[in-house]
Amino acid sequence: DRTATSRDLVRRFTDSSYFRLVASVDDQRALDRFIDSGRARIALTIPAGFTAAREAGRSAAVQLVADGSDAMAGTLGLSYAQGVLEELARADGLSLPIELRPKVLYNPDLVSRNFMVPAVLAMILMIMTMMLSSMALVRETELGTMEQLLVTPLSPGSIILGKLVPYALVGIVEILTALPVVLFWFEVPLRGSFAVLALLTAPFMLCTLGLGLLVSTLSRTQQQAMMISTFVFMLPQIYLSGFVFPIQNMPKAFQLVTYAVPLRYYVQVLRGVFLKGVGLEVLWPQGLAMLGLGLAILTLARI
Repeated sequence: DRTATSRDLVRRFTDSSYFRLVASVDDQRALDRFIDSGRARIALTIPAGFTAAREAGRSAAVQLVADGSDAMAGTLGLSYAQGVLEELARADGLSLPIELRPKVLYNPDLVSRNFMVPAVLAMILMIMTMMLSSMALVRETELGTMEQLLVTPLSPGSIILGKLVPYALVGIVEILTALPVVLFWFEVPLRGSFAVLALLTAPFMLCTLGLGLLVSTLSRTQQQAMMISTFVFMLPQIYLSGFVFPIQNMPKAFQLVTYAVPLRYYVQVLRGVFLKGVGLEVLWPQGLAMLGLGLAILTLARI
């Protein structure tokens, strides 16, 4: 509306501590880019004539667009927005409050399974490639066969590659097996490209296989490998990836730590491909981040 009243409404939202203004845009296409990329969870549209309607004593309407791919954040955002508008109406003594017209994108009914089930694929892949590979490598050390392999003409890199590739293939088979269950049993829509999903799964597997190799270098027994995989690497990733708790609700220190969590980026990829239908033009930063983390983890494991 570009009036003092509309600017005051925006200020009421930002002063509430529930919302942070990330951008002001003038057209729908720019708004869609912010929502698609996840840079914004909520978009407030104040139409032309908003101030005139309020000054004339008529009910004024605003639209709130929520990112439904994060069901928890979408639900809380709509609830907080309604609270801000109700508080504004009470403060101004309005008999006709501002009318909120919500619109939820990607997951209109805010079905929790659409939000949670795709991320379970990441859990399956992480278990198959990280935990099992680390335990298998430690078992080779326990049995003494790793030392026998190291005295062969094969290079250490070739030996490790030969040990990790089968678990990568097992992880791929598990994903292909679980995908029909996600699509047809839980009826989670796949709006994006399967090719994009497969392409961006590769750098995540590089991270998890690298973590498996790193765990094997830190462990002496299979039990140690299982405990380190579970409590040092897997559980922190679950809690810090946005899989359970929204990252934006975490303390600032933990938000910074999440940038070093591969699962964070893969969860964004899964929800982006499944629910938003976006492609590499939006998800390439996540793929690049996972590739960088994977190479760093493999380098650390070799040291």
